[in-house]
Amino acid sequence: MTPKKDNSTFRLKAQLRSKALRELDQPVVLETHGGWGKLFDQCYRDVPVGIVFENNVRKAEYLARQRPTWAVYEADCVRALREGVGSHLEVNFLDLDPYGEPWPAIDAFLTSDRPFPARLVVVVNDGLRQFLRTGSGWRATSVAEGLATRGNAVLHDEYLSICREMLERKAARQGYQLKRWAGYHCGFKLSMTHYAAVFEKE
Repeated sequence: MTPKKDNSTFRLKAQLRSKALRELDQPVVLETHGGWGKLFDQCYRDVPVGIVFENNVRKAEYLARQRPTWAVYEADCVRALREGVGSHLEVNFLDLDPYGEPWPAIDAFLTSDRPFPARLVVVVNDGLRQFLRTGSGWRATSVAEGLATRGNAVLHDEYLSICREMLERKAARQGYQLKRWAGYHCGFKLSMTHYAAVFEKE
């Protein structure tokens, strides 16, 4: 759907995560897309316990060597999260960095059978906006909620506020209320969207 992420945004991604980590005294991180572990090196090296998914076998093997105290799964994160994989830990820091859209993984995590903490921090690198630039938003079922209230023509321009509304609505189903939010567009033609949210149980 979308090309691979623009690595020029890495510095911004890392800064956003470093700031978000300050919201938690003892973060338990879940990375949905581990890649080659660059974000771990930059942000999570001092986090003693966490979970990471990666469906590429070579990358998964590298991640297992990189973080021996973490749970490392060679798996499709959406399917695994939906089935409750990683529920042995109470994750309070959810990091989504897919090549395209994050919404299937967000839904899989928030609708799965797992313990949910009193405070949950979510950080996202979202590549869906580039796809919406073409006016093809009606084909992206993941943003149907935004399409229903705004219409296809404005999905691209209003995508950041749509992200906030959608994430807030999805988290509310687990009893969360949005406490803090930060977000911006970046990368080539501002096609990437970064955002972070702090949720607390009502």
